[in-house]
Amino acid sequence: MQADLPILDAILADYPLQPLNTFGLPARARRYLRVTDPAQLAAVAADPSLAALPRLVLGGGSNLLLTRDVDALVLHMALDGKAIAGEDDGHILVRARAGENWHGFVQWTVAQGLGGMENLSLIPGTVGASPIQNIGAYGLEIKDVFHSLAAFDFASGTTRTMTALDCRFGYRDSVFKHPEGAQLVVLDVTFALPRAWTPNLRYAELARELEAQGIAQPGNAPTPRQVSDAVIAIRRRKLPDPAEIGNAGSFFKNPVVSSEHCTRLLARWPELVHHRQPDGSEKLAAGWLIDQCGWKGRTLGRAGVYPKQALVLVNNGGATGAEVLALARAIQHDVREHFGVELEPEPVMV
Repeated sequence: MQADLPILDAILADYPLQPLNTFGLPARARRYLRVTDPAQLAAVAADPSLAALPRLVLGGGSNLLLTRDVDALVLHMALDGKAIAGEDDGHILVRARAGENWHGFVQWTVAQGLGGMENLSLIPGTVGASPIQNIGAYGLEIKDVFHSLAAFDFASGTTRTMTALDCRFGYRDSVFKHPEGAQLVVLDVTFALPRAWTPNLRYAELARELEAQGIAQPGNAPTPRQVSDAVIAIRRRKLPDPAEIGNAGSFFKNPVVSSEHCTRLLARWPELVHHRQPDGSEKLAAGWLIDQCGWKGRTLGRAGVYPKQALVLVNNGGATGAEVLALARAIQHDVREHFGVELEPEPVMV
């Protein structure tokens, strides 16, 4: 670690953030620091003028909606590096630093012959953001393969090691999204991948994709690479590439309602997509709700709903954050009016 980094010289003023968010929305940062060494965070914490500034931690910008300029110090996490870190109780430990591209890291684990993360292929963003959001797809969430992480604590100026219990994982949620975790910045994440791997094909669409390819047949289990390739194929069919169409992936969380509420909805809409939860509540498919309200493929100003997936809001070219926000609020209103269900956005809104 470098001891004396020129912190003040590295901080840039009025920095453009449009290239750093996958929606491609125009915004500028009052102050910007590209973090390539944890010592930079310690130096910020030790400087009274910098420590007093509001902070926004930025990873890949794939879960962010910028509605205005950012009057804060933007900490762009660019720590890189990944390695096999050892073994623990029948698991192979792999560690990656916060700035590593998530999909690139998943593909690296598959290339090492390691299974366990392949269902999370092609999710945009960085490794550091993955536990914050407890990202999930195709029957797997981060919490299922999580071992521990290191985080810098601005409150104490020290680095902490955190377990899954410390992280308080929930559905697209963790302690980092709450006030008590606001002072923590993820530096690296360690994952525990099973030495005795078996494919996770609980998600019906994934199982069907592998069956259609003639892979998932009795006596012929797919490899981690084959599962990863199937996930990539599904996602590419359904979701727009942020490099071509600005978006932040799934914009809304799937809402959870009481079993009684779900029963009332089923009486009117028997085709309602729902999944019973362990506590007896029901998780509804937000995309289905939005589609039923007629929003799939519609536009509002220069923002719109992706024609192939109603969960994805897109920048059709030149949209502002305010336009995307207006579209999101219109969708929330219609779903509330039709179904009595509140949709909660996934992206962090600034």
